[in-house]
Amino acid sequence: MSRVVFAGNVLVDALKTLESWPERGCIAQVLGMSRSVGGCVCNTGIDLKRLDPAVDVVAHAVVGKDDNGDFAVGVLAENGLDVSHVSRIDAPTTSTDVMALQSTGERTFFCMRGAGALYAPSADEIPAGSGDLLHLGYLLLLDALDSPDPEYGTRAARLLADVRSRGIRTSIDLVSEQSPRVPSVLKPALPHCDYVVMNEVEAAAITGIPARDADGRIDGRRLEELARAVAGYGVRDKTVIHCPEGSGAVDAAGRFEYLPSLVLPAGWIKGAVGAGDAFCSGMLYSFIQGWDVVRGMHLARAAAAANLASSSGTGGALGLDETLELDRRFDPSRGS
Repeated sequence: MSRVVFAGNVLVDALKTLESWPERGCIAQVLGMSRSVGGCVCNTGIDLKRLDPAVDVVAHAVVGKDDNGDFAVGVLAENGLDVSHVSRIDAPTTSTDVMALQSTGERTFFCMRGAGALYAPSADEIPAGSGDLLHLGYLLLLDALDSPDPEYGTRAARLLADVRSRGIRTSIDLVSEQSPRVPSVLKPALPHCDYVVMNEVEAAAITGIPARDADGRIDGRRLEELARAVAGYGVRDKTVIHCPEGSGAVDAAGRFEYLPSLVLPAGWIKGAVGAGDAFCSGMLYSFIQGWDVVRGMHLARAAAAANLASSSGTGGALGLDETLELDRRFDPSRGS
């Protein structure tokens, strides 16, 4: 079993569940509050470890010498991740206030970058070897790695290129930001990625292709257009785009596959924090297992569905067999 190194964001989420979203200057009732870990390293790393405890999952990140840093490292260790490569520095641990609407699970994030903005390792600091996988995220929140590099475009692109030169496979994750800087930060990294998993909003921000039509709809053809455009920037192997309606993937041979999302019962969704990370964990597991993209998307959509049953970023994560059972149970083609 290959080692998977999750590098980048470790943060602490202060989750507040809202009765309604307020107009500017108005008040909204907070129905509940909790604290949990968040960010790429925590969410996707814990989800993958929960899927299969036999996978060697390593956290590589920086956190502050503060209570949030203690909390984050403790949660990672409790969930079986190797935290020996998490450094403590004199900066506040990255944190996010997550406002989640109770009725839909829709959430909005207010992030304080903190220690994560200073994270900028060299390739020889990554504890991986030939055949292992490095998953780096979230780009657009890693200020030091997002910064320009005269040869590679960004420091993240340089890191990925140097890591690949050691025979380590690479994957990236990003945040859903819609701004003019997105293409300049993301495009340099893509030729140095074996795998890319992102949502439709992120793919649209990179490519300039609208994710949805004028009526807000998206279908397999639009996902194919987005996936092929992202893959065209140089992704080495598999490019996967997901959205609430389904997911689509292009492989190294140029084949496209589409899979609709599971049909979940009323009341199933308790929150959407970390649903994309859960989807990503399923795809990463399929990559290290050598599965085809359709099999991977089956696992990924079920992992996302499990996540939706919890208000926290990782509280709904299940083992492999239980996750695959969800895929069978809520498959939209079941009984047809």
